Amino acid sequence: MSSALAVFHGPFGRVCLYGMDRSMVPHAHREGHLIFHVQGPPSQVVVEGRTFPFSAGQAVAISPWQPHYYQTLDHSTPTLALVCYIRPAWFLEASRRSTASLRFGRVGIEVTDPLARLVYANAHAMLDAEHDDPFIEERLCALTQGCFDQSWQWTERGAGFVGQDLPMRDFRVRKAMRLFRDQLGEPFDMDAVAREVGLSRPHFFKLFRLQIGVTPNVYLNALRMEHAIERLSAGQAAVAEIGFDLGFSSQASFSRFFIANGVVAPSAYRRSVQVSAAL
Repeated sequence: MSSALAVFHGPFGRVCLYGMDRSMVPHAHREGHLIFHVQGPPSQVVVEGRTFPFSAGQAVAISPWQPHYYQTLDHSTPTLALVCYIRPAWFLEASRRSTASLRFGRVGIEVTDPLARLVYANAHAMLDAEHDDPFIEERLCALTQGCFDQSWQWTERGAGFVGQDLPMRDFRVRKAMRLFRDQLGEPFDMDAVAREVGLSRPHFFKLFRLQIGVTPNVYLNALRMEHAIERLSAGQAAVAEIGFDLGFSSQASFSRFFIANGVVAPSAYRRSVQVSAAL
């Protein structure tokens, strides 16, 4: 069973050290997402339908709202991975150059020696429960910057390009996003949502995916995961209560959802979280 060895929350977002031995469902995040192989058998990550190998010396860079999922190839031995969820606004402020969208130029990243040193330094520091790590933000910024810069090398835009412009979203898509956010714990009928924003269901799905990058269902699941993670890390509410508030009929169904979208069970995630005092 997949496990959370350590999870740190801070102004940067989240960084997790996971032992992963099960596949996930397609999902997305509003953060920039970096996955580094630390040790264990090779696996793969599927990003927008394309399969990328995930093994020693390789990492995966996933832009905000880019659909993806992890796929294990060896269920007998977990793959140890350093998984980063980087807030674009934090990186925009902390980095030398980027855009608020934190969009990577390509998915596959070669883990060069400088990147490898940062990955292993973070992993070792996260496993040392006796000492606080004052340099985690500095290393995460350098790690994200190195991957961001490499992702735009040898592209048509060139190494000087810093990502796409911020999107201009249709008012009907913005209205649907508000509905999802404001009624997160309610059951959603996507036909009704489409009617509410003045579109047919096919047109609504097409426009939403075109502008956001994922379907309304994947977007809604991402909001549920964000809310669940925030409550698990910030309070003592029972896991079942959090699940009920998000519209799940039982703790078991909520746990299945959380594992499929977030690697480990919600109770295991809560036990592993450390929150930065600066947050």
